[in-house]
Amino acid sequence: MDKIIKVSHLSFNYETDKNKVLDSIDVELNKGQFIAIIGHNGSGKSTLAKHFNALLIPSEGNVYVNNMDTKDTTHIWDIRQTAGMVFQNPDNQIVATIVEEDVAFGPENLGIEPEEICRRVDYALKSVGMIKFKDFAPHMLSGGQKQRVAIAGIIAMKPECIILDEPTAMLDPMGRKEVIDTIIKLNRENGITIILITHFMEEAVLADRIIVMDEGTIALDGTPKEVFREVKKLKELGLDVPQVTELAFKLKQEGIEIPSDILTVDEMVRFICQYR
Repeated sequence: MDKIIKVSHLSFNYETDKNKVLDSIDVELNKGQFIAIIGHNGSGKSTLAKHFNALLIPSEGNVYVNNMDTKDTTHIWDIRQTAGMVFQNPDNQIVATIVEEDVAFGPENLGIEPEEICRRVDYALKSVGMIKFKDFAPHMLSGGQKQRVAIAGIIAMKPECIILDEPTAMLDPMGRKEVIDTIIKLNRENGITIILITHFMEEAVLADRIIVMDEGTIALDGTPKEVFREVKKLKELGLDVPQVTELAFKLKQEGIEIPSDILTVDEMVRFICQYR
């Protein structure tokens, strides 16, 4: 499978602090995957994500995006077009007074022809289910809708990869569902690589792959079933597991023979129905 991001011996520390925030990380991310990155506060997950589109530059080692070295300043804009980033607070990314104009902002700055911009804006808004709000003022939208507009602004740049840094942290449950449904659709139907930084384990379960960060290193890396069966390890790292997985873990401790990799309510129901 083709790699979209390759991280080689990456270490990073801020100039004001000699302690390493990231410490000798090696990882490769495949095109077309939905990857969740989880970890407790201060584990380095957001710092790692900011290296994926050259918002931060390695103190040591290298990060390659589509074989472009993020240390090479001549490739900065190509890298950021390849890997767009969506942040926690959508208000920090919305720059225009009309939704349509906000989504057009990025392509306009690239000097794209007006007709092509119109096509991209319509495509992006349709992709996130916001086309009927194209003439609305962003301040009239809910938090989830604003975040979907922010995602549309990235889609209009035609990225191969979208990095989302805790995009649902400030949203209510309905807003979280809107955003997660949107990014799953972009991944499954449009083939866009998704890198989701989250502290919601129920969101991480939906990914193809989960990377667990701890103290600037990768503590676990695998499929959701592989990662969440490590309940004890995750708890030692200060992380929760999905509620159903927690229930399966406790039932197993009570002597009930139950799979340790149950992740969803449906899987639990199937097990209980078959249990004798």
